[in-house]
Amino acid sequence: MANNCNFNDPLYIHPSDTPGTNLSYAIALRAKNKIALIDGSSRRPPVGSPTLLQWERCNALVLSWIMNTVSNEFFGGIIYASDASKVWTDLKKQSDKINGSRVFSLHREIGRLTQGNSTVSTYYCKLKQLWDEYSALIVLPSCECDTARKYLEHDCMSNNIGFFSS
Repeated sequence: MANNCNFNDPLYIHPSDTPGTNLSYAIALRAKNKIALIDGSSRRPPVGSPTLLQWERCNALVLSWIMNTVSNEFFGGIIYASDASKVWTDLKKQSDKINGSRVFSLHREIGRLTQGNSTVSTYYCKLKQLWDEYSALIVLPSCECDTARKYLEHDCMSNNIGFFSS
């Protein structure tokens, strides 16, 4: 294989890319230019392809990163996996189910949160933390329909909650 260093190629492995690296899923995979290995856009090359071994190395590296980040309950289900994209898709399905329950719980916590004996700043920080977590879990529709517009308006209003604004 030629010694071309294309740092933008998802099959490029940087010296700091080690199997033991603990990553925060998609953010770090995007930063390391390995997102193509989980979103399916970098598929396994056919047998005999000059990039097959490099793809397998990168795929194994991404798999090890995922395995080093998941909880024990998920680890058992992916230990024998051989395709990072398939593992990612499966974990995303499981995560979406968990996130749905968390969104419901967040709605309840936000609605029940009171200042009580807390300072205004403590109350504000807790409320902001709940809204930030909610915003991270919710994927807003991207179409131009009336329902999407209402979702976006609601999201803008909820993100503009502020006790210290003028």
